[in-house]
Amino acid sequence: MGIIRTFVSTAILGGAGSAGAFAFWTRNSKFVPFSATDPILSTTFYAQNNPNRNPATQDLCIRRVPLSKIKPALIEKEKEGKLVEAFCAGVWSGLGYAYQRRYLEKKYKNNTTTAHQLWSRQELASSTYDVGTQITDHFEVLSKSPSSILIRCGDSPLKNTVRDSDGLFEIGVEVKKEEGVAEFRLKSCFYKGLGKADGKPMPEHVEFAHRLYTKLWMETAVRSLTL
Repeated sequence: MGIIRTFVSTAILGGAGSAGAFAFWTRNSKFVPFSATDPILSTTFYAQNNPNRNPATQDLCIRRVPLSKIKPALIEKEKEGKLVEAFCAGVWSGLGYAYQRRYLEKKYKNNTTTAHQLWSRQELASSTYDVGTQITDHFEVLSKSPSSILIRCGDSPLKNTVRDSDGLFEIGVEVKKEEGVAEFRLKSCFYKGLGKADGKPMPEHVEFAHRLYTKLWMETAVRSLTL
C-alpha cells in the first residue's frame, strides 16, 4: 500500500501545490455511501476471488456534470457506450494516472509477457476497453455494458487465480436527462483473497490517501470529456 502514499504525495500535493488547493479543485467530486446490496458484491468475480468473504474497503465517488458541458458527440452515442468508454479512457490516459503509469511501465513493461497490454497514453486514450483488455500490468477489464466497465485490480492480470491482494474497480456513468446532468462514478472494492482476514485490507490513513487519489482520477478524467 506504500505505493498509494507515494502517488498521493507526488501527484496530488506536489502537483496541486497544497492540500487546500487540491480540496478546492476536487470539491465537486463527492463520496456517497456504498450500499451493502451494491451489485458489485453479487458478481461471480467477487464470489470467486474473495472465497472467504473477507472484509473489504469499499467506496463510491460521484461527479455530476451538466449535459451542456459535455462534448455533444459523446452524449449522442451514450446508449452505445461511447460516453463510458471515453470516461474510462480519460481515467487511464489522464494526468491523474500519469505517475503510476510511468512507474509500472519502468517496472513491468517487457516484450514478452506484458507486450499485449496497454502502456502508452495514446493506447490508453484510444482503447474501447473491451473484456480482456489489460492495463499496465495492474488492471484487467472483466465486464462491460453501455454504462459501466468493471475492472479487476490489486495485482498483475497475469495472476488469474485468487490473490492475496485483490479488488474490483468500476467506472460508470448515468445520464439523467430529466435533471440535465451526467453522473460519473468511480467505485472501488478492495479485499484480501487468500486466507482469512480479521479486518479491512487498508488502514485508515491509506484509505484516506486512496480517496484523494480517486478524486484526482475523477477530475482529470471528466475534464477530458467536457467542452
